[in-house]
Amino acid sequence: MVDIEPGSGNSATSGGSEGNGVRGRTTIADGVVATIAGIAIRETDGVHSVGKGASKALGAVTGRVSGSSSSGRTVKVEVGEKETAIDVDVEVEYGVPIHELADRIRTHVIDAVETMTGLKVVEININVFDVHIPDDEDEDEDGSDGGGSRGGGSRVR
Repeated sequence: MVDIEPGSGNSATSGGSEGNGVRGRTTIADGVVATIAGIAIRETDGVHSVGKGASKALGAVTGRVSGSSSSGRTVKVEVGEKETAIDVDVEVEYGVPIHELADRIRTHVIDAVETMTGLKVVEININVFDVHIPDDEDEDEDGSDGGGSRGGGSRVR
């Protein structure tokens, strides 16, 4: 959680309170930053899903629900007084250049988080854990076929 003091130079609150004096403080919870980042990531073209396993499924169901706890599990954040760092696991669409997608994700997340919170995003670590293939909807069939061809022994040393 971060406390933003109007006089601290943080752009999130200093603009609206100039000349008015200090009238309180604003606290931004880690989950708020995680939710903002999660929405920005999901809205990026080329991202199939955010998070792994159960958190991925829960994120798909509750991704638009404000305050849902799934964002905390799919997007991890560290929030300081004026800065934040973000870690995320994503599954990408097949055919999308991953290095370009990572740049777009970083741009969208930085714009959203910095605009909405006033915090400076100092780092976004993106772990691409899978590629979604559109015809790969039956995981059971593909899992057994793929397992047989891959499980026969290592082809690389």
